[in-house]
Amino acid sequence: MHADVLIAEIGSTTTLMNAFILGDAPRYIGQGMAPTTVLEGDVRVGLSRALADLEAKLGGPLAYDKMLATSSAAGGLRMSVHGLVYDMTVRAAEAAALGAGGVIRQVTGGKMSRYDLLDLKALHPNLILIAGGTDYGERETALYNSEQIAALGMRDVPVLYAGNVQNQNTVKAIFHEAGIPLFLTENVYPRLDELNIEPCRRMIQKIFEEHIVKAPGMEGIRDLVTGPILPTPGAVMEAARLLYEDMGDLVVLDIGGATTDVHSVSEGSPEIAALATRPEPFSKRTVEGDLGLFVNARHLVDRIGAEALDRELSIDTEAVMAAYTPIPQSEDQFKLTERLCLEAGKTAIQRHAGTYRYIYLPEGRKTLTEGKDLSQVKYIIGTGGALTRLPHRRELLRAMADMNTNGAMLYPKPGEARLLFDNDYIMASLGVLSKAFPKEALTLMKRSMGL
Repeated sequence: MHADVLIAEIGSTTTLMNAFILGDAPRYIGQGMAPTTVLEGDVRVGLSRALADLEAKLGGPLAYDKMLATSSAAGGLRMSVHGLVYDMTVRAAEAAALGAGGVIRQVTGGKMSRYDLLDLKALHPNLILIAGGTDYGERETALYNSEQIAALGMRDVPVLYAGNVQNQNTVKAIFHEAGIPLFLTENVYPRLDELNIEPCRRMIQKIFEEHIVKAPGMEGIRDLVTGPILPTPGAVMEAARLLYEDMGDLVVLDIGGATTDVHSVSEGSPEIAALATRPEPFSKRTVEGDLGLFVNARHLVDRIGAEALDRELSIDTEAVMAAYTPIPQSEDQFKLTERLCLEAGKTAIQRHAGTYRYIYLPEGRKTLTEGKDLSQVKYIIGTGGALTRLPHRRELLRAMADMNTNGAMLYPKPGEARLLFDNDYIMASLGVLSKAFPKEALTLMKRSMGL
């Protein structure tokens, strides 16, 4: 058999290999799976085993023209973000990093302290993002932070500068003198109340692709992968942005074992935009590191309460937790996992979506809004293991879609949003495919969702 494209998803524990035929009638062929071998020193072993598993499922050898990849192995794209004021340049830089698929491990606002710098050196991220100052505005903070970061001597960690354009030449000189790779992009916050995160998002993905091949265990990846390599969450965002062009405002929800990711691509309502207190990105990703269904299952149980779960589900919650596994193995674990999935999804959406806010002035009450406007969202899309494989996934996602019962959220009213599911669990793969084959990626994605 022959495939036009293979797409590897290199996860922290599992590597998937998805095969596709393109052309006028693009088709998803199948999927192979194997343990990820980055920590064993060579990612190629896991890739080859996943390909062998795919060939076994297809019943024979598989030839292919291209191999692309997404990766969240070895902690994904670990980043630190350093800006001027948190609610302005820091939030803009953070939004760009998350939208690109970054895993943000440190955020600072203002001049970095000695302890901030010690934390940064201990973190040793894959990429450092420096912002700060509107164009032709404040300069000192970004220059100070650049000098302090350069003095740490982390020559293997690239730096991306996305701050006041006036600083570019000076920042370039600072990091050149220190022997540290520097990349420049447009200011993420060029003027007050204006976000410009797209150039930065694209540059982060480019840097990831250039430097991921040098990471321990990943050095040989270019021997097999011939096309783009994106951070897995960034690939999901690429897929969501492509779907938006065809379908309009949407939310993609991925409830995983360690985190819950919410991706939204939405223009929102002009009426609500007029009430907004600060700008929000057109495409936004939030990551909730305390809402995973396996790594953070105990936290979710504590949020709801074990006794409350006992009553609601008619189970012994502590007994189920004592034998809890990443993939449910018993009826009681299915019950508990689905209830934790509901809690994780609702909480993540509440944190992602904006709300109405009321202030009281001498002339009376004034209505404002804070956060992302999802009021015009037409589709809620479930991807990831939980929302593509759990038996009651539809009821769970419906409850998440209908949670705005009191109308306080900038979110669809109950019954307004249509539910869709990434049945083949291939959104990340199709996100990376869309970089070169957007038409085919869109067709395959809609087919996975039954459209």
